[in-house]
Amino acid sequence: MTGLIDCNNFFVSCERMFNPRLRGIPVAVLSNNDGCIVALSNEAKAVGLRRGDPYFKVADLCRRQGVATLSGNHRLYGDISSRVMATIASVVGGVHVYSVDECFIDFSGWSGELLEKTAREIVRRVRRNTGIPTSLGIAPTCTLAKTASRFAKKYPAYRGVCAIDSEYKRRRALELTDIRDVWGIGRRLVRRLANYGISKAIHLADRTQDDVEQMLNITGMRTWRELNGEPCISVDSVGADSEQHQKQICCTRSFGSNLTGFDMLADAMASFATIISRRLRERNLAAAGVSVFIHTNAMRDDLPQYYNSAYRPLAEPSNDTMTIASAATDALRSIFRKGFGYKRAGIFITELSDVRSIQPSLFSDAEVREKRRRLMAVVDSLNASSLSHDRVHIASYMPLESCVRCEHRSADFSTRLEDVIKVRTSI
Repeated sequence: MTGLIDCNNFFVSCERMFNPRLRGIPVAVLSNNDGCIVALSNEAKAVGLRRGDPYFKVADLCRRQGVATLSGNHRLYGDISSRVMATIASVVGGVHVYSVDECFIDFSGWSGELLEKTAREIVRRVRRNTGIPTSLGIAPTCTLAKTASRFAKKYPAYRGVCAIDSEYKRRRALELTDIRDVWGIGRRLVRRLANYGISKAIHLADRTQDDVEQMLNITGMRTWRELNGEPCISVDSVGADSEQHQKQICCTRSFGSNLTGFDMLADAMASFATIISRRLRERNLAAAGVSVFIHTNAMRDDLPQYYNSAYRPLAEPSNDTMTIASAATDALRSIFRKGFGYKRAGIFITELSDVRSIQPSLFSDAEVREKRRRLMAVVDSLNASSLSHDRVHIASYMPLESCVRCEHRSADFSTRLEDVIKVRTSI
């Protein structure tokens, strides 16, 4: 059996943990620069808000309905996510993180009362230790486990745990599940399946293999088999850190105001390079080249528009911050044009390789390479010990928070000592 545990309204739950006044009222969490809604409480959904709504279009509705709007505090959310995953791992092994608020659990060998007791203990302990409510779905396949998790979240009678452990439950769950809510079925595929009269998950599951092969590709065939209870996706292949699924790494930002000077853009690129390099080292990966892009504000028709990108190959695959930052700056210099206000920029790494299989350059110095590797290891160690990823950084690094608009951001309650909640008592 496979489990999928999902944190309920995760961003909102994190905010409510430290601000009890938000409980029971509509809450919306905004994206970078307070651009659009990325998370909603159930109360906010009830007043008609939808995830992805541009905030400027619904600001009046939020004010009329008393919706609390908060800027996304992803440092806080990331820290709480780590605590949630650690708590789950303390109860059961085989935990594979899928996203910031979801993880798969390998329940192979578990069954009966022991499985249900353990599942409920996981939900209880996460709520007790972190304050985050969760929903756990259990089923023979990953796709069905995702479906079971939705039922656990939607129906309070399940008390946070729903198991699809019989043929009757499998068919009943698929009868109640829209095809657009099936894991792995995107919007374009939903439209294609509608042409075949498929609107519910059970309609797809009941099709013959020959029919499905004509309608779907290999990935779609796996989904069909999973819906019919045949495991085709292993839990260790769906984790967020799975190397075989790590096709690219990117870091992009929209700025709070247009950047017109090269130096500020170069500093932003150095920050992107710092983040990407750290992610590469965490995954034991290296980049063969660096792609950068810059973009003006497409929403401002009254301003001149410009978009461009550039790629710089590296002499040898690397995850060294200074090497990647230097390549990014060089690429930026080739596409930067004066007279434009740049609203968005970023770095993409699409050619990844395992650090254990790097082919050194003919002219590289092994001693220098080893010194840089040890330097990066020390930097990562110092930053990890300080609950901050930027305590030690290259000189051109610019905190990205300084160039984005976050007018409604909460404090970093769990990652900055200055923001820790102070409780005053009197005897």
